[in-house]
Amino acid sequence: MRDDREAFDAAVGYYTQALQAFAKKDTLITFSNEDKRAFFSLAPLSLALHNLNCEVSAAGYGKEKDGLHALFDVWNCFKDLKQGIRNGKTGALQAFITEAKKKLPDVERLFEQPALILEANGKHFLGNSLTLDYKDDWMREHRTQELERTSRILWKDVYNIKSNERVGVGFCLLQREEMLGHPLQDYLDSYQIAWAMASACNGKVSMSAYSAKQSQLEPSERTSDLRATLLGCEYDKEVDEQPFIAFRQLSRELKLDRFRPTDASFFVSGKGYPGKHRFGDAIGYPSPDRKTRWKTPGQMLSKFDFYPQTRDEPRDPQTRIAFTETLPIDVFIETNLLDWSEVRSRNQKIKEVMDRCDVIYVKGNVNEKHRTSLEVGLVKKDGTRRWVRRSDTDVREKLNREYLERTGIRAGCMGNIPGGEAFTTPEYIKGTFVGDVVIAIDQSYPLDEHDPFVVECSGDKYEVIAGPGKIVKKFSERKKEAWDLLLESEKKRTLPPEILKIKKDNFERIGEFAINTNTKARLCDYLIVNEKIAKMMHIACGSGYEEDRSTDYHIDIVFNAPRQKLDVWGTDKGGREHWILKKGEFVV
Repeated sequence: MRDDREAFDAAVGYYTQALQAFAKKDTLITFSNEDKRAFFSLAPLSLALHNLNCEVSAAGYGKEKDGLHALFDVWNCFKDLKQGIRNGKTGALQAFITEAKKKLPDVERLFEQPALILEANGKHFLGNSLTLDYKDDWMREHRTQELERTSRILWKDVYNIKSNERVGVGFCLLQREEMLGHPLQDYLDSYQIAWAMASACNGKVSMSAYSAKQSQLEPSERTSDLRATLLGCEYDKEVDEQPFIAFRQLSRELKLDRFRPTDASFFVSGKGYPGKHRFGDAIGYPSPDRKTRWKTPGQMLSKFDFYPQTRDEPRDPQTRIAFTETLPIDVFIETNLLDWSEVRSRNQKIKEVMDRCDVIYVKGNVNEKHRTSLEVGLVKKDGTRRWVRRSDTDVREKLNREYLERTGIRAGCMGNIPGGEAFTTPEYIKGTFVGDVVIAIDQSYPLDEHDPFVVECSGDKYEVIAGPGKIVKKFSERKKEAWDLLLESEKKRTLPPEILKIKKDNFERIGEFAINTNTKARLCDYLIVNEKIAKMMHIACGSGYEEDRSTDYHIDIVFNAPRQKLDVWGTDKGGREHWILKKGEFVV
């Protein structure tokens, strides 16, 4: 381990001992984005709190603290309400709670202030009569200049951030060992990555993190869930539907227009799930004309083109998003410190070949028990083509210009960091593919050729026919939870019937077929890198990247085209062949 494990373990022990009285309590930690020591102290502090079975939210702020102040005003208003104080503010909050309670009976629980609030003051964490020292001496800086340069390139070439834009940087809190999933050092490296990204950004940066969940069915961490609710209701406050009419008055009384979406977001994803958003799960967020409905503010504000709601949502996307995983610093630098215009150019070449073809064929040339052999349809029944995308690294604007030109619909942009793939939502896939690199479920799980994850496709359905027992079980659990969430949405009517039908119809389908193009990406334990390694390929079960192919899960599986010596070619209407890979090597 590169960082000082002894110092890190000592820091966890110090915080654990000091916080014993707050076991199982909700906790909020606030800090300045310029307070480096406080930020790196959050790693052992969050692990200590999670070991004490606490739920944790962390909020880093710059010069603007409007959203944080508004959150405390809401908590104070709720305290006054519970103490019987009657005024315009408490009356408005009571009216909102009364309306929300009709579908969300425990909504009042959402407004309770965390039992422990710690504020970093430049030297210590203070709160609840506690004074906790910073503990950041575990951290050993690694490739700092290259990391800063990489971050600047990403903000410039992938995001094109302007100085007046509000930018969110999300990072991972450290959780109990069973919730880490990857080496501790990788999580600690992600702190240096998040700090470098925040420091290199010339926008107005805020930082955030919250406790992840083992299951999609668990409720989200409460403070972050309340902030999301207030943001979503603020955006929807002009909708003529209760409880949004009630929220309109609450917003005026407490000046909740201080809750504003970020213009751009970068975040690091670790093991687990955000959990269920209580308000969205019970009530949802309607479009202004109520033609459609969203489950989360994040979906509503990002408005990605592959969401079926996007067509009926008249408001423009408000933010753009890209994310990575808890990568080692070396991997993050080596896969991102490159010319992104060259990556997009390679993607374009593959797109041009695929756009000539009606059908793509994939054939393995290694004699094994299971061999990849696929037929991939690119033409829909009405004769129109499935969209082959050339970039997963372009969030330079909130508005997806290419999609607007194709459809006339104003949708948002999402990217991966690192990027590098040409991908499409196949009309159908027939045959078998052998996942022998990595699969992402609640985290990335490495695969290999000795015990691969094998999927058989029959056009509009697929079946897992082989794979490591633990991973097959995780895969099935993820699907079952996603199905349970769909049924819950149906029961509570938080999604329109036509969207529920789309999601149900696509539940057993393949959603993505992709060819990887990043020549700097190298094999590691993370899906987000391995699904970009040039000449490898990946396929996703579940949700696709077109609105008619949406569902509630997306599980990527990477397979090693060079090892399997894959031939990949397509045929056009005239039967002419167009080649992409021969024996696992690019010919395009």
